[in-house]
Amino acid sequence: MAAMKVAVDVTPLEQTRAGTARYLESLLPRVEREATVERLRGFARGRAGTLWLDLAWYPHVLPHRARGADVLHCPSYRGPVRSRTPLVVTVHDLAVFRLPEAFPPWTRTYSRAVVPRVVRAARIVAAVSEFTASELETVLRVPRERIRVVPNAAAEAFSEEGPRESGDYVLAVGTLEPRKNLARAIEAAQRLGLELRVAGMPGWGGVEAAGPGVSWLGFATDDDLARLYRGALCVVYPSLYEGFGIPVLEAMACGAPVVTSRGGATEEVAGGAAVLVDPRDVASIAAGIEEAIARRDELRVTGLRRARDYSWDASAKLLLNTYQMAAA
Repeated sequence: MAAMKVAVDVTPLEQTRAGTARYLESLLPRVEREATVERLRGFARGRAGTLWLDLAWYPHVLPHRARGADVLHCPSYRGPVRSRTPLVVTVHDLAVFRLPEAFPPWTRTYSRAVVPRVVRAARIVAAVSEFTASELETVLRVPRERIRVVPNAAAEAFSEEGPRESGDYVLAVGTLEPRKNLARAIEAAQRLGLELRVAGMPGWGGVEAAGPGVSWLGFATDDDLARLYRGALCVVYPSLYEGFGIPVLEAMACGAPVVTSRGGATEEVAGGAAVLVDPRDVASIAAGIEEAIARRDELRVTGLRRARDYSWDASAKLLLNTYQMAAA
């Protein structure tokens, strides 16, 4: 039997190094072992480029170029509102609907107007967590039978074995954007007199990793990030909203104790192996950091065990099954 032909929009690889890029970089090589993949790329830079992507590439150019494929996969909810090729859309989170104030104006406008139509056009919607699947049902009224959960995982670089960064520090990881809640993480670390190192790309919303005892490291490669995770007293990830929360899993895979938000996807991913806090309460975050450091040995064991519940190989199989369902 001939291999399935899948057209995949890889435009996000030009735009981000965060969650969607990790998703593509980890899954595509595995999918390509079992299917013929055509990588379709809409390249554009700056605000004008973003407009071209949203107004031309996704609604018109992408679905035209995908003709002849068995399935078109859009790895984010930017995609066509009509497609002759059966469409699979991955939804990483619905933060723009739950926390619209945390996003730039164009993102808010585009998402309200277009994302519900893109999701309706999809034969199957792939959610990265059970939490995001439930959000799709609640927020966008997607029937559960059209949703499949294809979770993220930690890359091979994230393991307990390997070099660790020196020093006594708490680590925060994530793009500098409002919903990552960095200001409260900074204040919590300062209350405890602990150094906070922040690894992540610049973002939007005027978020800065600055202040006494704070070091902004910028973008870190997987190897550098794994070194930072291994050396940290703990990793603090008090995001206001996530669809998954890959840093939680990466940190646990490296043996680092984790402090993260109670409720939602981060609690699901942590699976009882992290200290859970109220992300809107600095005192709760600070107490969580103290607890995680005190329980470091215990959390290392439970975190390593939890991280093994996720793998990109297993997720690739789930994604291939999703393609087959969409094409049927």
